[in-house]
Amino acid sequence: MDETVNIIGGGLAGCEAAYQIAKKGYKVKLYEMKPTKFSNAHSNKNLAEIVCSNSFKSNLHTNACGLLKEELRILDSLLIKCADKTCVPAGQALAVDRDKFSELVTKNIKQNPNIEIINEEYTGNELDPNITIIATGPLTSDTFAKNIQKITGEEDLYFYDAAAPIVTKESIDMNIAFYGDRYEQERGKEEDIDSWKKRIENVEASYINLPMNKEEYEAFVNELVNAEIVTLHEFEKREIFEGCMPIEIMAKRGGDTLRFGPLKPVGFTDLRTGYRPYAIVQLRQDDVNGTIYNLVGFQTNLKFGEQKRVFSMIPGLKNAEFVKYGVMHRNTYINGGKLLDNTYCLKKNPNIYFAGQITGVEGYVESISSGMVVGLNVVNRLQGKDSIQFPNTTMVGALANYISTENEKFQPMNANFGILPELGEKIRDKKLKYTYLADRAIEKIMQFR
Repeated sequence: MDETVNIIGGGLAGCEAAYQIAKKGYKVKLYEMKPTKFSNAHSNKNLAEIVCSNSFKSNLHTNACGLLKEELRILDSLLIKCADKTCVPAGQALAVDRDKFSELVTKNIKQNPNIEIINEEYTGNELDPNITIIATGPLTSDTFAKNIQKITGEEDLYFYDAAAPIVTKESIDMNIAFYGDRYEQERGKEEDIDSWKKRIENVEASYINLPMNKEEYEAFVNELVNAEIVTLHEFEKREIFEGCMPIEIMAKRGGDTLRFGPLKPVGFTDLRTGYRPYAIVQLRQDDVNGTIYNLVGFQTNLKFGEQKRVFSMIPGLKNAEFVKYGVMHRNTYINGGKLLDNTYCLKKNPNIYFAGQITGVEGYVESISSGMVVGLNVVNRLQGKDSIQFPNTTMVGALANYISTENEKFQPMNANFGILPELGEKIRDKKLKYTYLADRAIEKIMQFR
């Protein structure tokens, strides 16, 4: 193995990794198939193309993505530096002139004598003796996706992202919600209410349940079927709807459809009434620490604002804090929890790293973060040093930890305070709590400058 590193994909993650490796004096071959070949969503010939919104989200370090950007600035991120230099007015958010941003990133990469840009589709394979970073993004070409299947195993590559919303546990109203698994929590026909409550109060259960009466259910369904949805590209529609049904489409099939599907109340008893609820929403734990929960069966294509409005109608979620909204779009990604360690290295082949949204991180800044972690770790490996494992008290480390933790219901994740370990004390003021979490993270990340 020589010391030239292959990077496949010239997006946000690939460019960040290339910069981190090249600035330490190592040679990089950066493969980018544009402008020879474009995906269905790309049109700019430059590197690091911003396809969707031009916003990198909040700059406030009391915002999870703002904290992540601040950590990346401390670590000398090229991409965040370019975003700062090409920003446009956006209040407290960091938004960029997308063309100038891509031009500036491309200029920096091209000017680096240690980086060779190869404008062709990469056709190598897992037998390449050099370190290879796969950063082909959510719209990986069909040709290379087959190669990834050989590397990872076909069952661990996903071709669409149909994810349900995720809320923080502390924002759920537990005066309405209750723990319980189907049938195990149900009150027996001959069981009086007091005996039943005593029996279930110490039962360990996997789900948090939100009961609905008829009036609540019908009001919810009415708003759900009339809510605004995101318009998908034709190629996304073909990929997605064959394998997954959005909850709003399901609801349009009839008023009781959800009650016989993901909201069926069979096997539960409402703690408030002692009887079976009319419908029930289940929440499943989504992280090891049990701080965030996803809405089971709520894959959706509603606009984010509509998700907040409509799903907050569910009893117990009136004040819910959504750390991730549901999405349904074309998104090639691997089962990171099964395949990667917390440096984004493939467990079964240490010569291969993954970076960007293909790992299961979601968002521009999150992709840059993964490229940073991979780049720094490849440098350490070439220098014969130990790997860099960022603590999960930092947002950079928490994302890497989430992506590399096995989860049967693995789904892509963006930066949010719900994936950070709790503080030692209970702080009710959310802004103050986030300030403490952010200060702790900054203090830790400073050690890696």
